Amino acid sequence: MRTNTVLISGASIAGPALAYWLHHHGYAVTVVERASAIRPGGHAVDIRGVARDVCAQMGIMPQITRDRVHEEGFAWVDPAGRRTSEMPASLFGGEGIVAEYEILRGDLANILYEATRADADYRFGDRITALSDGDGGVEVTFRSGRTEHYDLVIGADGIHSGVRALAFGPEERFIRGLGAYTAYFTMPAQADLDPHWFLMHGIPGGRCAGIRPENEHTAKAMLSFRADGRTVDPRDLGAQKALLAEVFAGAGWRVPAMLDAMRDAPDFYFDVIGQVHMDRWSTGRVALLGDAGYCASPLSGLGTSMSLVGAYLLAGELARSGGEHVAAFAAYGRLMRPYVKQCQQLPPGGVRGMLPDSQWAISLRDLSTRIMTRRPFAALMAKQAAKADAITLPAYA
Repeated sequence: MRTNTVLISGASIAGPALAYWLHHHGYAVTVVERASAIRPGGHAVDIRGVARDVCAQMGIMPQITRDRVHEEGFAWVDPAGRRTSEMPASLFGGEGIVAEYEILRGDLANILYEATRADADYRFGDRITALSDGDGGVEVTFRSGRTEHYDLVIGADGIHSGVRALAFGPEERFIRGLGAYTAYFTMPAQADLDPHWFLMHGIPGGRCAGIRPENEHTAKAMLSFRADGRTVDPRDLGAQKALLAEVFAGAGWRVPAMLDAMRDAPDFYFDVIGQVHMDRWSTGRVALLGDAGYCASPLSGLGTSMSLVGAYLLAGELARSGGEHVAAFAAYGRLMRPYVKQCQQLPPGGVRGMLPDSQWAISLRDLSTRIMTRRPFAALMAKQAAKADAITLPAYA
């Protein structure tokens, strides 16, 4: 197979994972990322089922084990901080709501970057602004002004993918909002909290606050709420923070401290909780990977696993086809589609289960959490967790 040139947009999880496998199969890879460097922090992501096999084949499981979040489980707490229900990570073979292997998104991105930086050309602080797809390849225009030619272009640039917008159309056609927003950011450590549990507090009105201790100095904060008709400019951080302050005004537990930390948090992230649904993930010489093509939402706990598995399959099918992208993209779609369908199924209750309206509904949710840790309901949760293994990985040379 001749060495093909591939441009990947996005250097979070899916992009660097694909860069690894494409280089492994003999491709020349360029990765463009609009941020100035690998973005640190972020929420904890799960590595489940066959995705661990992919990581093992990449040789990065020792680094993931080193850097993973040592979380014993998650617990719901009342305004006074008393636990009302909990879900240990040891349940369901480490494949329950809390996975055995959880790691901060930024830490996993850095591991993947370090594994590929010597073999891929990373270009930070730039992005794709135009694509011209032809028989001989794709002419790509960048924001920096340069124009280059690649055999293939892969969009691995998240739920608000710029590549998807250029090649397939506006995001409104593909993103299905689930009726809620979420925010993540770093805050000062809460010294009196258990360092090994993710604590969440349900607030009437479809709101939830969570704290995941990180170390003796910092913790990760989460604020989620039902949209109920509220909208906010996805590019306006000030408006997002103002909306959070308004929605969570008067809330108890650690929420006031979280709102104080939010104002100056350097890693503040805010977005809609939604999914991406598409009939196809490729057009011509352009294809999509990970959240850009099939975001399952944070509620699934399987987004990172889909990115890792998708990267393995996409690169493997390109190698198997000898670089014939039409056949490779079609095979990638056939293999991934059933897995994506499984992973996009939301857990019981969906957004309303996570963000109940009333105190009565919050108490009912606590009860259901306690019930899920017991038989026979444990069997139901184990079936839900089996989605992570709902695909057989082909062997590629």
